[in-house]
Amino acid sequence: MEFKALILTIQLKKYNGFFNQKIMKTIKIIILLSISRIFFFLIPITSFSQEKQLKDHVLFYSSFDGKLSADIAIGDAMIYTAENYKEAANAKPGLNDPNVVLAKGKGIIGDAIHFKEAKTSAVFYKAFKNVGYNNSSWSGTISFWLRLDPNKDLAPNYCDPICITDSKWSDAGLWVDFTDHNPRRFRLGAMGDIAVWDPNSDSDETDWNKRTVTVNPSPFQSKTWTHVAIVFSKVNTKTESEFKLYINDKLQGVVKDINDPFTWEAENGKIMLGLGYIGLMDELSVFDKPLDANEVKSLYELKNGIKSLFLSPESRNKL
Repeated sequence: MEFKALILTIQLKKYNGFFNQKIMKTIKIIILLSISRIFFFLIPITSFSQEKQLKDHVLFYSSFDGKLSADIAIGDAMIYTAENYKEAANAKPGLNDPNVVLAKGKGIIGDAIHFKEAKTSAVFYKAFKNVGYNNSSWSGTISFWLRLDPNKDLAPNYCDPICITDSKWSDAGLWVDFTDHNPRRFRLGAMGDIAVWDPNSDSDETDWNKRTVTVNPSPFQSKTWTHVAIVFSKVNTKTESEFKLYINDKLQGVVKDINDPFTWEAENGKIMLGLGYIGLMDELSVFDKPLDANEVKSLYELKNGIKSLFLSPESRNKL
């Protein structure tokens, strides 16, 4: 009897151990599932919070959907056309160049603006109030999408999809361009006052390299949209300014360790579009803050463009 009792006791301990292991395993599974649900719940909250922050900092936005005037503009929303930039003071509202058209259904979302040929006319939005320019402290982000094959589509000259300045690209100008020969390289340029960085018109490669970021090889393709973000901070301050170039949410390089002023006659500032550029552009936006890497990523990942930031959750779900 004592021997049988001993065996029974051992078996009970064995089963208790087995059940304890099962219970512990079940508890662990429950904890892991709970943690997973918490993270799953937090991800949309974090995304929503970040998107709300983006919304609160939009100065200018043109979706090019059905119209060329900006959807959102702190300043003038109209697009303007002049014979050339020397005649910009005589520019007329609207798009008056047959080589620049609204391309229906060709955008990353909806429509896009299409530069069909390398043009000589001036097509621009007024930058005054729309880019947040400040002569004592200027920071912000410029975002847009491009679609082209640079080596096949572009004419054999330098071209600037966008240039923001009150005068010209080399004098207080912030721009991106494609170089003039194949393989076409893509560059960010941050050229402050020419009287400071090139007073004697004798700049060399060192001066240029300090103020540009070059992307080689070019990631652009004719059937794929490419996102570009220019992030700049502390311009016109006593500290060193910084200019970052992102492509498809990846940092490509930084212009830093310079402090050239960008001195504008603010009311003459322009968001110049398509200087020699041939291709599509969409979703042009300007923010009043330098977006961080996570915010650039959120911008890149927006499924329905900037306009979705201003829709209710119910309206977003219908898109």
